[in-house]
Amino acid sequence: MCKSVFKIISGVALTLLLSCGNQENGQIMTVNGLISTDTAGVFLTHEHLLVDFIGADSINPGRWNRKEVVKKMLPYLLELRESGCRTFVDCTPGYLGRDVLLLQELSQLSGINILTNTGLYGAVDNKFIPGYAFSESAEQLAARWIAEFEEGIEGTGIKPGFIKTGVNSGNLSAMHTKLISAAAKTHLKTGLVISSHTGPSVPAFEQLAVLEKEGVLPDAFIWVHAQSEKDSQKHIEAARRGAWISLDGLSEDNITDYTAMIKELNKEGLLHKVLLSHDAGWYDPAKPAGGEVRGFNTLSRKLVPALLNDGFTKEDIRLLLEENPVKAFEIKIRKK
Repeated sequence: MCKSVFKIISGVALTLLLSCGNQENGQIMTVNGLISTDTAGVFLTHEHLLVDFIGADSINPGRWNRKEVVKKMLPYLLELRESGCRTFVDCTPGYLGRDVLLLQELSQLSGINILTNTGLYGAVDNKFIPGYAFSESAEQLAARWIAEFEEGIEGTGIKPGFIKTGVNSGNLSAMHTKLISAAAKTHLKTGLVISSHTGPSVPAFEQLAVLEKEGVLPDAFIWVHAQSEKDSQKHIEAARRGAWISLDGLSEDNITDYTAMIKELNKEGLLHKVLLSHDAGWYDPAKPAGGEVRGFNTLSRKLVPALLNDGFTKEDIRLLLEENPVKAFEIKIRKK
């Protein structure tokens, strides 16, 4: 039975019919537990509800008031749900403001499935890496992350739906190589996809090499912020190897650029490896009232109509917004 899951708002509401296939159902882990892939609907694959940039040595949950965060962020999620979105990937990692109880409350109040993560974020020269990670091995870090998947995060019982890590924009350092190795080991035990803040192609391909050495297939890897790489051939090469190409900085100012990148991948028969999102939200506890928040509807209101006007079909939109995210975030061990 088909179900309508996304309204495109561009003057007149247009409803796409999605989820008509007969594919076997897998599972995705949300902050409220497992859901079937056939109920996930339209996904946003890289967003943030709260981020605290103070650093690993100073961060603590007392820096924000959950009630105030809920009051400010819930309307954005309700608006998103009204547009048809059903699943939301919150990419804020530990030591950067990950608050799984906050995410669970927002999920239950909004009716949107929310995913949280395990892992550590090494970008910005390890500012958000806790002290223990410098001395522990990849195996020890992986054991921590696997425990979060098996037992829950910080005693809450809430489990991660993916592995989040991050590296600097140049060649991988020893620390960042260790993080990716730990992510690979965690994937092989949990089946969680690895979503890595990456940017340019140099660290993207070096991470793929680490995963290959660990016996993990490229389709367990999401190249986050791939739009930072301006050579489209690098996107094509990574996608042909099986990696997910995450174009996740969408705003009203770059619709033309995103349309061009998507068209280039589609021309090569690689639309099935593309993920789309805004990297928006960003309640910041260091700013008065959380600062300026950017909403999550540019994709539905601007990009989708632009793609349809440029010759993409409703089936293409379904692939980009529902089928691809489900395949990326389905719990599935992907080993060589």
